[in-house]
Amino acid sequence: MGKIGVIGGSGLYEMKDLKNVKEVKVKTPFGEPSDKYILGKLEGKEMVFLPRHGKGHRNLPHEINFRANIYGMKKLGVEWIISVSAVGSMKKKIKPGDIVIPDQFFDRTKSRPSSFFGNGIAGHIQFADPTCHTLSSTLYQAAKEAGATVHKGGTYICIEGPQFSTRGESLIYRRWGVDIIGMTNIPEAKLAREAEICYATIALATDYDCWHEEEEDVTIDAVLEIIKKNVKMAQSIIKNTVKKIKEKRECVCAEASKYAIITAKDKIPAKIKKDLGLIFGKYL
Repeated sequence: MGKIGVIGGSGLYEMKDLKNVKEVKVKTPFGEPSDKYILGKLEGKEMVFLPRHGKGHRNLPHEINFRANIYGMKKLGVEWIISVSAVGSMKKKIKPGDIVIPDQFFDRTKSRPSSFFGNGIAGHIQFADPTCHTLSSTLYQAAKEAGATVHKGGTYICIEGPQFSTRGESLIYRRWGVDIIGMTNIPEAKLAREAEICYATIALATDYDCWHEEEEDVTIDAVLEIIKKNVKMAQSIIKNTVKKIKEKRECVCAEASKYAIITAKDKIPAKIKKDLGLIFGKYL
């Protein structure tokens, strides 16, 4: 069975209850991942944990080496990634402290490498449904069992940051119909799909951004306070989810790049074939 990966966001810098823990440094063609990967066992399943911002929260959202992070997960044999992310709520019904399992993303990032393709290899994956339906459904059921107030589905708009939204931006995003706002799940989800890793998100709602006239504008202090309360819940959801994940994947994620490569095989540079052999090798 492939390993289960967890990418921890703000507040989630370690995985409690892991057994046989060890740290591993992984080299990638894309540079250094956010930190060392933490390997261990949870509920008898092999787990890989990575703090997205690095230990001590060193990296801003746009500074995260997403390609290296996902490449490292793939190299360690990860087939599922559970992303844990702090987000702002764009809907009154999603209250601070609630959990959202989004099923859509809207990309408003500006300067992040978002694909393993390029530099001599062209390809396009289908991304209409950007999260793994099976893993998302499992997370939702696990959240309900953990006693969370959880919302199934919704659109996560990913902004560049590191600044929070202006009031004008926040109000426009609301009119677009998005449900939550964050800074980290794109291009993470895109790269996971290219790498044929199932990906789904536990989004921890911490605030109402700055659109809600009856609520105080988002502040770091308020966000961190909610995160502290939600991290324990996130740990419980992950533990419940791990128990439910089946050995064999039957979702589209497992062969997402099968027909993606357009470049003729004999035209792909040797270095690219070597660097991306882990990602696309079976199709080259």
